[in-house]
Amino acid sequence: MIAKLYEDKPTLSFEVFPPKKDGEFEKAYEVLGELGKLQPDYISVTYGAGGSRAGFTVELASYIQNTLHIDAMAHMTCVGSKREDLMQVYRSLAERGVDHVLALRGDRPRDMSDEQFASRDFAHASDMMAFLKENTALHLAGACYPEKHFESFSMESDLNNLKKKQDAGAEFFISQLFLDNDFFYNFLEKAQKKGVSVPICAGIMPITSLKQIGTSISLSGSSVPKAMSDLLATYGDDPEQMRRAGVDYAIRQIRDLRENGVKHIHLYSMNRPKTTAEIVAGIQ
Repeated sequence: MIAKLYEDKPTLSFEVFPPKKDGEFEKAYEVLGELGKLQPDYISVTYGAGGSRAGFTVELASYIQNTLHIDAMAHMTCVGSKREDLMQVYRSLAERGVDHVLALRGDRPRDMSDEQFASRDFAHASDMMAFLKENTALHLAGACYPEKHFESFSMESDLNNLKKKQDAGAEFFISQLFLDNDFFYNFLEKAQKKGVSVPICAGIMPITSLKQIGTSISLSGSSVPKAMSDLLATYGDDPEQMRRAGVDYAIRQIRDLRENGVKHIHLYSMNRPKTTAEIVAGIQ
């Protein structure tokens, strides 16, 4: 059980994403094989918008669990899913021995009408968690947002939702990416005061290209501190120098977290074994 790992020692885990096409599985398995050599405590696998690539998620999670013999956690989103859709994915996971899920609301699919969005079975991730807790044998994790979810009215509201997720069955949380550790430290203090007592894992994404500022950063709602802005200004036009600077930034960020008592790191690998290996080597 992954939650048990958090009781015993510092942990390091990775996130990967599934291929977009059937023919890309060979490359995905190659990537997983390289990441597996780094001996993470577990690997999570993301989910397409609205569950559009749920089958791919299941297949990669199965490979991690049964071929690499590393604990796997499949993402599961509810924004575009009916109850039976979730149960079908659950049965597929159970058949393959995968019993951990990161339960997320997920991003609204582009082709989802306002009427469909308003009538969805689960309005929030906590609603899905309560359903899964009652109807499956899954171990559940949830997401948290050190700078609050971009749709939330306030940090207070976001923390209330976090507590709801814990009450609905979340055994631990993984944070959205952040680039300023002070946001995470403040968040941990506020979450504890709100009554959140399960482990909270720091989600770290290495920023290795200018493109990520326009995609991952803008979608997450995370702020860009001056230290990162300076890196982008200095190295943004040199892809390899920017990659190295981003790796160094992530290493320094993780070292600072560990020095300040944060024991659990979840690395958004972006399916890049070389970059991930350099970060792992730099924090050992």
